[in-house]
Amino acid sequence: QVQLVESGGGSVQAGGSLRLSCVASGYISSNYAMGWFRQAPGKEREGVASIYIAYGSTYYADSVKGRFTISRDNAKNTLYLQMNSLTPEDTAMYYCAAGRGGRLYKQTDVGYWGRGTQVTVSS
Repeated sequence: QVQLVESGGGSVQAGGSLRLSCVASGYISSNYAMGWFRQAPGKEREGVASIYIAYGSTYYADSVKGRFTISRDNAKNTLYLQMNSLTPEDTAMYYCAAGRGGRLYKQTDVGYWGRGTQVTVSS
């Protein structure tokens, strides 16, 4: 059974940075991708970024390209999301996710979810 536990959320002013972490327990195949989704109040959950474990290839939503960086430390079984130049539009609950295949960008791609960590960006 895979468990995903996020940390690193918090409150920051616009223009600031945060780094989210997700520790995975249990076996995750190299044929899986891991990634981050977010959900703002009243909005659908959306894919933010993902990384294909087998090849390290990455995917980013257009809204975060050039500002967010996803990475994975295989030795620590930990996924990261470095978020720079944050804006109030980035305010959301951020969820760690894992699923089969090379990319996670919609909820149906995901097999495992974390509980989420809140990110709040003030103007």
